Amino acid sequence: MAHKLGRVREDSLSRHPQVNELPFEPERQFAATYHQVGDVTEVFVKGALEKVLPMCDWSNDPDKIGEMQQLAETMGQKGYRVLALAGGKLADNIDPAQAPPEPSSLTFQGFVGMIDPLRSGAREAVSACSDAGVGVFMVTGDHPVTALAISRDLSLASEPSEVVTGSELAKMSRAEIEQAVSTARVFARVAPHQKLELVNAARRAGHFVAVTGDGVNDAPALRAANIGVAMGKSGTDVAREAAELVISDDNFSTIIAGVEEGRVAYDNIRKVIYLLISTGAAEVVLVCLALLAGLPLPLLAVQLLWLNLVTNGIQDVALAFEPSEGNVLDRAPRQTSERIFNRLMIERTLVAAIVMGSVGFGVFWWMLQAGWPEATARNSLLLLMVLFENVHIGNCRSEKKSALKLSPLRSPILLGGALLAFLLHIGMMFTSLGREVLHVEPVDLTTFAILLGLALTVFVAMEIHKWSWAVRERSSNPNIDN
Repeated sequence: MAHKLGRVREDSLSRHPQVNELPFEPERQFAATYHQVGDVTEVFVKGALEKVLPMCDWSNDPDKIGEMQQLAETMGQKGYRVLALAGGKLADNIDPAQAPPEPSSLTFQGFVGMIDPLRSGAREAVSACSDAGVGVFMVTGDHPVTALAISRDLSLASEPSEVVTGSELAKMSRAEIEQAVSTARVFARVAPHQKLELVNAARRAGHFVAVTGDGVNDAPALRAANIGVAMGKSGTDVAREAAELVISDDNFSTIIAGVEEGRVAYDNIRKVIYLLISTGAAEVVLVCLALLAGLPLPLLAVQLLWLNLVTNGIQDVALAFEPSEGNVLDRAPRQTSERIFNRLMIERTLVAAIVMGSVGFGVFWWMLQAGWPEATARNSLLLLMVLFENVHIGNCRSEKKSALKLSPLRSPILLGGALLAFLLHIGMMFTSLGREVLHVEPVDLTTFAILLGLALTVFVAMEIHKWSWAVRERSSNPNIDN
């Protein structure tokens, strides 16, 4: 503002040298500098209006302080951060070179209103957080009126009673602070140590806390949070070093995008684990049933290696690139104590393993009973297991959505991986290398069609289980929208 008015700090300091200062501290809420102006020393103050106004002399117009307070409140209601300015002469009996006392009997100079308009997309980002079950808290050093005005634009609070001030926090017990964290969303005129108290209270209440900040005073809260997020452009080095993540564009919407990507990554980890465990368990079921029935090994060691390391190995890598299902921000966050192998994962793994393993055993038993040579039976069984994997990877694309609702074209990497794995096996069936190493050979179209039909049984079983799980979820929570 001074530069806009043609004032340059260096010129002012050359005319009025600085002889002392009281630097800004959050607890003090103002800053003061002492300058030699002619033969006297003058003090110039800037800070919070509730600290600066009482320092001024209002004896000539006692009603003026009320008018100024109303003016500052009006500015705050418009979203301005209000800085009060005042100045005055230092008493002759005070040595400016010594530690100066808190200024008093000053002349009020005016207010400066500063505003940081909401970034484009900030309101939508906060709304997306709400839909995703992520609570957003505003913790600021601004005046409560200013904080309320901004929080109204963000739909965080609407009434003054919803704003908790730092002075109110100072009077609260530990239990009361935890209660405030559970009910309030806006905290104003908060000191740095109170930010740390709020973070610790939220963590004690069972929340997984992420803190954003850019200043030196934010460092303790950033370090205490589960995830500290510093601003890359405006953030200080101290804040960036205290944080686990740095947002390069200083945009809150980027954090929400990170939440979405994190949920997609976690979902894909579950999908890959489910594919690997269910197909591996199916092979265990197959081998165990064959041994219990006194049959030969259904698959040779080299065939099991081929099945797991090549065909299945390509598919699980491709499944890791599965895109978002489109609703990851419309569901509540999982509990931090929730295990990957929850009830849904266990049930679905057992169903898939039992279906694939028992159908594979039944086919192998029937072929041997029909007089097929062991090598021929193993060849057809290996092809059946490869087909099972290609069908089952469609089931793994979503835990709750039907595979029929997910177009294979929306995931070209997975589609390409599944085709590559299948074509590799078909290629081995028609080459001498495959015959010598894997002991496989081509099958006629009728056998292939029968095996493909049998492989679809795992698809039917999974669709039935997804439907039954949805029914059970609706019965236990009627508010769930499936």
